[in-house]
Amino acid sequence: MILSFPFCKYIKTAITKFFKFILMKKFLLLFTFLFLNISFGQKITTTYYFIRHAEKVDNSKNPDLSMKGMERANHWNKIFAEVDFDLVYATDFKRTVQTASPTATAKKHTIKIYDPKNIAIESFKKETLGKKILIVGHSNTIPHFVNQFINQKTYADIEDSTFGNLYIVTLIGDDISHQILKLE
Repeated sequence: MILSFPFCKYIKTAITKFFKFILMKKFLLLFTFLFLNISFGQKITTTYYFIRHAEKVDNSKNPDLSMKGMERANHWNKIFAEVDFDLVYATDFKRTVQTASPTATAKKHTIKIYDPKNIAIESFKKETLGKKILIVGHSNTIPHFVNQFINQKTYADIEDSTFGNLYIVTLIGDDISHQILKLE
């Protein structure tokens, strides 16, 4: 029995459609697998940069930065030139705001004021998830803040004459890494 030409054409079309359907299913399955792997396989990275305010003009309650302090604030800005901060925080004191200002201005951010005595670490972590954050504080608040982030008492108060410590805390999922760089 010889098949007629139109029937062969029908079979060929049906087979072609079937293979296209199978190929499309495989592509869809592969795409779904890759999407899920990318979406759920990657852990979110959050990085915090903690510094103490720069040198102040005197020991009054709310002093400005000294000339040396202004130079250091500008130096921090140069150090952070390649860091794409999402947020910049400082306590509500002239010296911390003035230390953060050159970097915040360069990054086109406004400085968010925080109170180190009334900060809920877990909610702060949730608010800043996936971001790079600069936090400017004081000789006693910065080490305490870092210790809260890393869940251990590793860092002591900063000496009064030390203004160049940079604490970096990185959270990747549940993993925490931390380091201190002494940039005097």
